[in-house]
Amino acid sequence: MKMTSFVLIVVTAAFLAPGARADLAAAKAESNLEKRAAKALDNAQAALKTAEQSYDEDADLPKTEAALKEVAESVQFAYDSLLATGKNPSKSPKHFKRAEIKTREMMRRLDDFRAKLGSEERGVVEATRDSVQRVHDSLLEGIMGGGKKK
Repeated sequence: MKMTSFVLIVVTAAFLAPGARADLAAAKAESNLEKRAAKALDNAQAALKTAEQSYDEDADLPKTEAALKEVAESVQFAYDSLLATGKNPSKSPKHFKRAEIKTREMMRRLDDFRAKLGSEERGVVEATRDSVQRVHDSLLEGIMGGGKKK
């Protein structure tokens, strides 16, 4: 019974955060793929700020978790948008490098945020950080890889 209530609260919190969702919707509506990626990364940074504030001000764990899920979703959407351009990251690195820098910054912020949380609350931050880390590593590999396959 308690788990059902918790899930209901998390789902409700996700829908009650229209500011963050509206920004991701704006990113999804953007036709230029590079601009779409930039807007999604801006949304991820805003969602991370929301997560930090909701935890610091209210210790509102469901709202914090919803915002962190928004971070992971936005970062993945940005990465997918960059891949959809069809550009080689090592030959046209501009937008890929910007995304790499922003994801690196987000990982640092997530590490700092994780340090504030109790041990039982860290799981969702760790999951988000792992997701951002995977995207960051893929971006870096694409930029540095040179495109040569063995």
